[in-house]
Amino acid sequence: PFFPWLTQRVIGLDPTVTDLTHTALIILLPWPAAIGYRRFYQGILIRHGLTRLVAVGTVIRIATMASTAGLLFQFGHLPGAVVGAGALTAGVCAEAIASRLMARGTVNRLRSRAVADTSSVDDQAVTAAATGDPDRTALTYLGITRFYLPLALTSTISLAAHPVVTFFMGKAPYSLESLAVLPVINSLVFIFRTAGLSYQEVAITLLANGRENFRPARRFAVGLALAASLGLAAIVLTPLADVWFRQISGLSAELAGFAIGPARILIVMPALSVLLAWQRVLLVNSRRTEPIIWASGFEVVGLMATLLLTIGGLHLVGATAAAMAFVVGRLAGNGYLVRSCRAATAAIA
Repeated sequence: PFFPWLTQRVIGLDPTVTDLTHTALIILLPWPAAIGYRRFYQGILIRHGLTRLVAVGTVIRIATMASTAGLLFQFGHLPGAVVGAGALTAGVCAEAIASRLMARGTVNRLRSRAVADTSSVDDQAVTAAATGDPDRTALTYLGITRFYLPLALTSTISLAAHPVVTFFMGKAPYSLESLAVLPVINSLVFIFRTAGLSYQEVAITLLANGRENFRPARRFAVGLALAASLGLAAIVLTPLADVWFRQISGLSAELAGFAIGPARILIVMPALSVLLAWQRVLLVNSRRTEPIIWASGFEVVGLMATLLLTIGGLHLVGATAAAMAFVVGRLAGNGYLVRSCRAATAAIA
């Protein structure tokens, strides 16, 4: 009973949209668990230099998504939300299983090493003293929780921003059109934002392997940020925008024109995502994850304040207001982390 109350009364969705959303979310129930399972084993692969296998997993996910979507589409009568949710769930579950299988040899070696190196508390203390790494003796559930909780809450806060945006778009002019085009816009922007998401894990491994990797990793981040935003600009600022939104995404001519403006506002988001990834790398490497959660809080506050101003005050179109809010919120989060990252950079460099 909570779901219709939340989606219809609080968010203000149309009953038809509510029904489609409910069905899609049921199909997506395995998705969070599969993501966590997959990323755990991907972390092991990245830490041991097996990034090629992570790419193989991505290919498996995309191939499974495409084949599942094609199969479900053949039924003809299934709504697009059901097809999309089914494809996403099948793809991420397939990648999770593949990641576990590809990491099997590395996991077996880690287990063998753990038996040999950490058979007793005394052995751990000797190892920590020999390596100069006191964290080797601090790997308890409490230690993991203290380190991980800010990162977990950061993801929760960031994801919570999307229902907030949906709520405001339901109150904005052209709400149905905005709700229709924003997922298409976000999917395009996300293609270029993934560069930052992937780089975070790789850069953490690089800095863990030695401080001499700091400057090359930072230069690469700058180039990656520019390339990601320029790649998005090459689509939304050229005739390719019409190709993407109409021919590939299947929007009508009216909706495609409706989507171009917000997409152009979001050109900077891939670069800001790479910047955020680099900032998180510095903080994780310095064992300071607390500022990350505060940055996420600032991002959500900036996003909500922008939505209140643009929709509540200026009555802008929902999709345009949402795009502006995403950019302002991310700038607020990046800005908050500048001081903490300056100290972390000084410690590394």
